[in-house]
Parts: sequence; structure tokens; C-alpha cells
Amino acid sequence: MRIKLFADAESVAEEGARRIAARARTAIALRGRFIAAISGGHTPWLMLRKLAGQDVPWTGLHLVQVDERVAPAESDERNFAHIRESLLNHVPLRPEQVHAMPVEFPGLEAGAMKYAGELARIAGLPAVIDLVHLGLGPDGHTASLVPGDPVLEVTDRDVAITGVYQNRRRMTLTYPILNRARQILWVVTGGEKTEMFSRFRNGDRTIPAGRVRRDHAIVLADHAAAGEVK
Repeated sequence: MRIKLFADAESVAEEGARRIAARARTAIALRGRFIAAISGGHTPWLMLRKLAGQDVPWTGLHLVQVDERVAPAESDERNFAHIRESLLNHVPLRPEQVHAMPVEFPGLEAGAMKYAGELARIAGLPAVIDLVHLGLGPDGHTASLVPGDPVLEVTDRDVAITGVYQNRRRMTLTYPILNRARQILWVVTGGEKTEMFSRFRNGDRTIPAGRVRRDHAIVLADHAAAGEVK
């Protein structure tokens, strides 16, 4: 795992956008397709706005979600609403290239199975995502893999439903599909992350983020999140 530190969240977002665009160009040149999975968060929305201005061969890109809150379509709690505002409204992605998690599907477990099938259709069986963007919560969670939730132990499904976390259930990618990704791009900003960043950096597998494979990972963090880490 490689860690790169930056002065502030905007610099992290800029570098994240640049790296996603570069990976997209390489993957599309090699395989004709680039599949990126995006998480939520304030810095990621800034990163997506910057990605919209990058040189990306958009016709070959597929966008999927890492996780989503079970909330009404119009809710600003939905990650997809921010993905649309930050990126989709500004780039020429066709509807068939954008794969929103079906959290309004009748029956959440059925919706999770449906999304896993969609991932298999575009990314193979087992599904392999080119780049997964992840964040780190102050409690050590990543995606919607939160401390104490039974979803942490799911090994036979790529998509699962969590219990209630911060007043919402979530649909989330699970460890198996995260750990098959060709690259993990961590974006970590803010002083409230300092303790967990240190534990994550040191490979603490007792926090959810620590169980994501590290050999294909790059971490972009600001100095506030890294604390004294240099």
C-alpha cells in the first residue's frame, strides 16, 4: 500500500481525479472498458467535479456504486444524487453506462441480488472492478462495512444489505468484490480521521477498513487526517 500526503482536501481531490482519469485511459486502451466504483463523501464529490474536467474516454467508462443509503430517490442522503450533481450532469455518459444501486427495488435482498447480477454482466463472473474508490470513517468503517454489522462476515455475495447505521440501512459491496478489484483508491481527509488513519496505516484488521487488501491500494490523504504521519 502506498500513501501520498497532500496539504488539503482540494489537493487530494485533484490528485484523485487525475489518477482515475489516467487509469481509465489505460484500461480502455487495453480492454476497451473501465469500471469505476464510487463511494460517498464531501471530498469525493469535489473529486468527481474535478474528474469531469479531465481527459477521459467517456464512451468506455462504466460507473457503479460502492454503497447507498436506503432512502427516497429525492433524498439528499442518497450518494447517487451527489454523483449525478457532481459528475453525471457534466459528462457524456449514457444511461446504460451508469449503474445506480436499486435501493427502491421491491425487497432489499432481491435488489442486492439484482445489483450483483448487473455487476457480473458488465465486469465478468466473478466481477472484477477496475478501480474502487473508498473512504475511511472516524469509526473505521469503509463502504457501508461498519463495526459490528453482520455484513462484515459475508463471503458468498458481492452485494449485501446492512443493518441500521446512522438511521439508515445500506446496500453495500462486500469484501469479496472489493478485494478482487484491480486497484483500490483511498481518499481520506479531515482531522477527525487521525486516530483511525493511524490504525489503518498500521494494518489494524480489527477495524473494517483494515480488512481490505493492501497490495493494490494507494492512499491519498491530507495532513489533517494523517496527523503526525509523514
